[in-house]
Amino acid sequence: MTIATQQQVIHEEETTAMARFPLARPRRLRATPALRRMVRETSLDAGDFIYPLFVTHGQDVARPIASMPGVSQLSVDRLPAVVEAVAKLTVPAVMLFGIPESKDPVGLENFDPDGVIPRAIRAIKEAVPELVVITDVCLCEYTDHGHCGLLNTANGDARPHAYLPEGYVLNDETLPVLVRVALAHAEAGADIVAPSGMIDGMVGAIRTALDGADFAHVPVMSYAVKYASSFYGPFRDAAEGAPKFGDRKSHQMDPANAREALREAALDVAEGADFLMVKPALPYLDVIRLLRDKFPQLPLAAYNVSGEYAMIRAAAANGWLDERGAVLEALTGIRRAGADLIITYHALDAARWLQEG
Repeated sequence: MTIATQQQVIHEEETTAMARFPLARPRRLRATPALRRMVRETSLDAGDFIYPLFVTHGQDVARPIASMPGVSQLSVDRLPAVVEAVAKLTVPAVMLFGIPESKDPVGLENFDPDGVIPRAIRAIKEAVPELVVITDVCLCEYTDHGHCGLLNTANGDARPHAYLPEGYVLNDETLPVLVRVALAHAEAGADIVAPSGMIDGMVGAIRTALDGADFAHVPVMSYAVKYASSFYGPFRDAAEGAPKFGDRKSHQMDPANAREALREAALDVAEGADFLMVKPALPYLDVIRLLRDKFPQLPLAAYNVSGEYAMIRAAAANGWLDERGAVLEALTGIRRAGADLIITYHALDAARWLQEG
């Protein structure tokens, strides 16, 4: 059979199939941009985004982060102009991470009423009162060891445990510190506090303390499912919070586990979490879907982390992909998996692109 004859047979078979199944033409709904918009199943809007900010000491500081092109550490006096731009793009919220003036085993500036984050909260609320301010509640940026809790060491302020290894992150001893941090942020005017250390009982301890201090109106956004990921490297440059030794695998989740995520989230729901979060986002879209289906009653956030951001920026800088298309596709994928909110360093660019249509 010649090639021409083969092509004729294929054409006749296709024609017969179309005649037999006249409705089987899904391409009809993709024919024009207007049709594609009409049947689009997942929406992406600037209102879905939360923009992270790194706040440091000093005056007129905008220190670029080499591993995160387009992102900088900012001094408090630079925040009003930035958050005005955020609000103009209709991005509803920012999330604050602080770089302290000095570090110690406990992270004293973390709960100092005049620390960098309380001052940042007040500056933002004065500039754009309607903007939602979310604060990270953890110890890693503030401690001289770079871990998310007090350590089992005779040289620190924590009580040493003979049956735990030197340098182990202590759980229950860390909870009162996290409570002090959350209260300091609430007193400064934070709208939401977000404990991120994966310390057992952190949500319950913070919720109880907030309720007892007349901050029952302040929600808790729990980093309920935070994996011990390799995608955090650029963030650790930005927040200057890399551990000085060891890793965080004793408290952050094993990337191989999905069922465990349901247990972690269920515990936080029982303790009073108002939001759940999955971090990172793109390698864990299946986990986002698991939580969306299991806990449909709670808003679900996903953190599109620094490594995910840096990969797209680096590939775009090399001309290997179209940045706008890749970013919007990635963010749409996170929304399609079930996230209501996306914490992303792409927020301002994505909001502009969406405004442009």
